Amino acid sequence: MRRLGRSDVRVSALSFGAAGIGNLYTAVGEEQARAAVDAAWQRGIRYFDTAPHYGLGLSERRLGAALRSRPRTAYTVSTKVGRRLEPADGGGDDLANGFAVPATHRRVWDFSADGVRRTLEASLERLGLDRVDVVYLHDPDRHGEQAFREGYPALEKLRSEGVVGAIGAGMNQAEMLTRFVRDTDVDVVLCAGRYTLLDQRALTELLPAAQERGTSVVIGGAFNSGLLANPKPGATYNYATASPALLHRALRLKSVADRHGTTLRAAALAFCAAHPAVASVLVGARSAHEVSDCAHQFAAPVPAAFWQELRATGVLPPDAPVPGEPS
Repeated sequence: MRRLGRSDVRVSALSFGAAGIGNLYTAVGEEQARAAVDAAWQRGIRYFDTAPHYGLGLSERRLGAALRSRPRTAYTVSTKVGRRLEPADGGGDDLANGFAVPATHRRVWDFSADGVRRTLEASLERLGLDRVDVVYLHDPDRHGEQAFREGYPALEKLRSEGVVGAIGAGMNQAEMLTRFVRDTDVDVVLCAGRYTLLDQRALTELLPAAQERGTSVVIGGAFNSGLLANPKPGATYNYATASPALLHRALRLKSVADRHGTTLRAAALAFCAAHPAVASVLVGARSAHEVSDCAHQFAAPVPAAFWQELRATGVLPPDAPVPGEPS
């Protein structure tokens, strides 16, 4: 288990992203969702991440129910604030937002101090917990001013009161996360899809700044939402259909992995974990099989010759840390 920044919160090197059990894209049954969390526990995963956004609270409810019988001190849970859920009675579904659930609520962007507390209180109720370990400001891309002026100070106060153990921000970009690292006292940032075998923009400023400040980084989107897990026509890259050029790059990476006797999935996970600022690699899963495969791939060694070839061909920059090198 690894410490998040200077906090007392610890996370497993591989962590479970619970968007999938919130019916991301397609419906997942109750038994399948429970089995996915059980499989994560069996494979030693002890850090679980969720958010109100995921299935309009369904992810939080399912995760809380699946963990309820586990010792509370044995695992770490994070959730997020910034999208407050309000009841809605318009009918229909939430597929426009990516989740196969009834549209029983609507999301309201709210990074105010009151919104942060209200959102967290509702999350605790859905999770069935009296506390969470980590709270992230969720996707404040277009709400940066309020997030820095009101949302962050609210989280800092919750941390000082002992309500939460660690605070941070989670985004699908590196630039604003770098500002959080440099200008605030966050313990951790969650960077999704911006430090992968296909996209290393977090290496430019975010990861060096985090390392310098002693701030932890959790890397999500190691597979860029699917392309690096199974590159094929129609595969998704950052939640949209991958372009032919990106598919070609992913297939080339897979060919190199095959030639060196490893898998693209193993290499994608190993690359994310190799940077010294990274505390955990967050993998979304919707079934026990997906969890077990990710855990197996995460534990599999990747030959040094694979990394050497990627550097020699310019796929990876020379300053990108790879497994087996001194940090």
